[in-house]
Amino acid sequence: MGGKYPPALHPEELSTVGQITGWVILRCVFATVTLVPAPFVWADLTYTLSLSGGDVFYERPYRLAAGSVGSVAALSSALGLEADELEEALWLEERVRYKERRVQKADGTQRIVFSPCRLLRRVQGQINSRLFKAGGMLSWPSFVFGSLPNQEVDGNIDFRDYIACARRHAGARSILKVDIKDFFDNVTQPLVEEIFSEVFKYPPPVCEALSNICCYEGHLVQGALTSSYLAALAFHNVEGRVVARLGYKRLTYTRYVDDITVSSANASANFDFAFSIIKEMVESKDLPLNMAKTMVLRASTAPLVVHGLRISSSQPRLQIKELSRIRAAVRRVENLAKEPNYRTAFGYRKDFNRCMGRVNKLARVGHSQHKSLVRRLRAIEPLPSPKDIERIRDMISRLQRDYGTKRNTYWYRARFYTVHERLNILQRTFRGEAKNFRHQMKSLLPS
Repeated sequence: MGGKYPPALHPEELSTVGQITGWVILRCVFATVTLVPAPFVWADLTYTLSLSGGDVFYERPYRLAAGSVGSVAALSSALGLEADELEEALWLEERVRYKERRVQKADGTQRIVFSPCRLLRRVQGQINSRLFKAGGMLSWPSFVFGSLPNQEVDGNIDFRDYIACARRHAGARSILKVDIKDFFDNVTQPLVEEIFSEVFKYPPPVCEALSNICCYEGHLVQGALTSSYLAALAFHNVEGRVVARLGYKRLTYTRYVDDITVSSANASANFDFAFSIIKEMVESKDLPLNMAKTMVLRASTAPLVVHGLRISSSQPRLQIKELSRIRAAVRRVENLAKEPNYRTAFGYRKDFNRCMGRVNKLARVGHSQHKSLVRRLRAIEPLPSPKDIERIRDMISRLQRDYGTKRNTYWYRARFYTVHERLNILQRTFRGEAKNFRHQMKSLLPS
């Protein structure tokens, strides 16, 4: 690729990169940033780009924000925490950090999920909001999906959910599925420290403090608020090269947490090379593969499904059985709405919201029945009861009590927006009361 290249940019200048017309970032090496002429964007690249000097550039996560956090003392300020809050969290005993619970998996086995204590949850929540989810902080690779923040690209939303992941493989004729065994348990604390060191460029004391907060008994755990983001970064310095090498073979790679998918438009594609370099990548981080869930599937023998969606056409589609379950869920909510006074019950709200969430999946895959099912649900929206007035009054009273000392905390914000959600329901019947409550809420905004 020819063309004159602009001068290399230093990390402090990253915030202005978007204003350089006609150039896009290809790689950040933290000392310099190399740019190439637009309209090349990562989402469209299926092969590595070799520049005139022979250098090959691979996509990888990198920090966008300028500056760094030089000490643990500075870390508390960067996270929006009091210094004693962070210190207390760092010195929490292992036995009080989490509560364990077991949940049933689809295959009948049980999964252990950990629920962090209140203090740890607050600190992890601040790490998420300030480091992982904050706009302008981190650039995520285009091939990684999961619980990641959606990003705006050229005025469009770049979704990172399972539907967007499956869409990358739409029209494929053969796929390789690779599963990482016990992913969170095998992402160790040293690897987490490496992520904070190499991706965020923090000094060792800060990396150790952050890994202390994010890990339990030396590894990530399912249930910690930060685990999914750190899992997404586990292969930060090796995955891009794998994606590029597969691109040479016209293979498409994605990873959704621990599920790796490689697809080809060729129904008889040979995936031996793909599996070998993925295995090498995974083992380079001391992670094991789940061979029982690793397989090659071809359209000639069975419908191809990625993350529960059919990918045989140009757009991912819900499986017929899932569509039937969604329609049945709508009928169930309609029947519940017919029961006397049940639309005012709190349990009905949970059933309604869960059903609406499932129906909205149809919009993401462009299904024609989405609008009609939404109309049916809108006709039976939850209704408030007089008890809601008292509950909201009590909640506002507690916000008024805590406004002076807690308005900058996660829990205050959560309670504040919970009140607004309940007011949306209250105004369907009690408009005057809802209006008065909203007026009171204007003086209670979280900071």
